[in-house]
Amino acid sequence: MVTGVDIAVVGATGLVGQEFLRILEHHPLRINRLKLLASKRSAGTNIKVRGCSLRVEETTPESFDGIDFAFISVSGEVSSQLAPEAVKRGALVIDDSAAFRMKPGVPLVIPEVNGSDVEWHEGIIAIPNCSTTQLVMALYPLHRANPLKRVLVSTYQSVSGAGKAALDELRIQREEMKVKGPSIPAVFPFRIASNVIPQIGDFDTYGYSEEESKIIEETRKILHDPDIKISATCVRVPVTICHSESVNLEFTDPMGVRKAHMLLDNMPGLKVMDGSGLMPYPVPWDLQGTDDVYVGRIRRDFSVENGLALWVVSDNLRKGAALNAIQIAEEVLNRRVLKK
Repeated sequence: MVTGVDIAVVGATGLVGQEFLRILEHHPLRINRLKLLASKRSAGTNIKVRGCSLRVEETTPESFDGIDFAFISVSGEVSSQLAPEAVKRGALVIDDSAAFRMKPGVPLVIPEVNGSDVEWHEGIIAIPNCSTTQLVMALYPLHRANPLKRVLVSTYQSVSGAGKAALDELRIQREEMKVKGPSIPAVFPFRIASNVIPQIGDFDTYGYSEEESKIIEETRKILHDPDIKISATCVRVPVTICHSESVNLEFTDPMGVRKAHMLLDNMPGLKVMDGSGLMPYPVPWDLQGTDDVYVGRIRRDFSVENGLALWVVSDNLRKGAALNAIQIAEEVLNRRVLKK
């Protein structure tokens, strides 16, 4: 492994960027230089990282000169402009937006699942959608042992997945509901406080939202299996952090609950809650700030042959985004495919 790397964090003042920096505080990744980048509006603030106060700079193409890893967590539109500039200047881009995920020459990586895919990168590696990541972490050990025929997933996604403005909207609506009716929503199509919204992104001609299409397409790409039948329903819920998923699976051959438990228990980065103890199954409130994907409520699904049902919870800002980005960088370094 190289002795240290030069890193640029684009979107350093956003929710994922801030979580990225919090993880770096105690992470063993060796860093020579850390550059914090953001929009012109957010530039000029100071952030303390590993004991040093670093000034946030405005992002320009020149910001990537001499950089090894550019971690980008901004909108797809902005990332589409910045990522090629970073690659042009020699940086390996690890991108958190949807801009590059489904492009043929871009690996879409969860290191515990398809870490070897980093070896064929051409300068950009994409991070999956947060809801896809926790789903695939649970699917992978099962699918590897007994091929999946069909996946049905319903998500319950936290407000932080929509950014800082969304969290502010939830907080304001909660406060206003104590004294009067909530204000007109700005981030979401309906009020989010004390509500659920079965829409994340625009709908396509078939009635699927953008988030639902992402889960379907990304899962197939990561698992290298375009034939898995997948249906998704994505719902925004008034939870601050952590996404939850109800997952129903149909396998090629019989899959017992005990066998599934064992396979999941042996998966790195995943923990099984087996119904005993003070916390018999995963819930978002208790798992925010944690790094693993948690699985519980493992049971037979009697509605189909060879069926199984699961409940999956994970911190969408950590394993769903920032932590996965750092793990991708580690994978690149361990496999010696950082092109310097």
